[in-house]
Amino acid sequence: MRSHDSHSGQERRGVHVPPRQLFIDGQWAEAASGKTFETPNPATGETLARVAEGDAEDIDRAVRAARRAFDEGPWAGITPSERGRMIWRIGDLILEHAGELAQLESLDNGKPYAVALAADVPLAADLFHYMAGWATKIEGNTINISVPYMPGANFHSYTLREPVGVVGQIIPWNFPLLMAAWKLGPALTTGNTVILTRWPRRSGPGRSGSTATTCSTHRCRSAGTSSPAGAARWATRCWRPTPR
Repeated sequence: MRSHDSHSGQERRGVHVPPRQLFIDGQWAEAASGKTFETPNPATGETLARVAEGDAEDIDRAVRAARRAFDEGPWAGITPSERGRMIWRIGDLILEHAGELAQLESLDNGKPYAVALAADVPLAADLFHYMAGWATKIEGNTINISVPYMPGANFHSYTLREPVGVVGQIIPWNFPLLMAAWKLGPALTTGNTVILTRWPRRSGPGRSGSTATTCSTHRCRSAGTSSPAGAARWATRCWRPTPR
């Protein structure tokens, strides 16, 4: 396992580490409020990084960008075959960076590195490879219709399966990379655009904090396929429970 310097360790040596940003509309951006939060190493409580703290304004901005990509951006005109190749490429990129992703999963989430390398990372890649094949297999049905008041007439109807639009997704803290793949893979394969954020988790020594570090790396690798074509947006710590 390669050594990994934490954010705190880098600061002690005078190295400035800028906060990790939100990824919206194909660009890295600060939260509208300018706020950030710490993501800790659950084994030590030491800060791994600071991450932009998104809020309602950032979610609205991400949804508008995702809707624009769905309606009129490159994603809207991509054929199922092209979409399948892009989804497959995400799986390839995950495998190409398996060691790095497993290390980040361990640091950020607290699970053993060997488990992340043997299970979480290859299973996430496998999900994207599996879903890539479905891009060209999503079909409708034709249905023969009987019309009793028109004897001898032949009618048929058909169903057309279409993407629903912008999909909001919240991933939990315990298997962040794998569960992000479970949510992203089907939604992107079927032609939707996605806003992805995480379930809030109280941080501190011995507790898992933000899963933003893993997701930030995941999104960087996905950006190797243009993210793909503007279809996915990532926002950290944007979910808020609403009293009713």
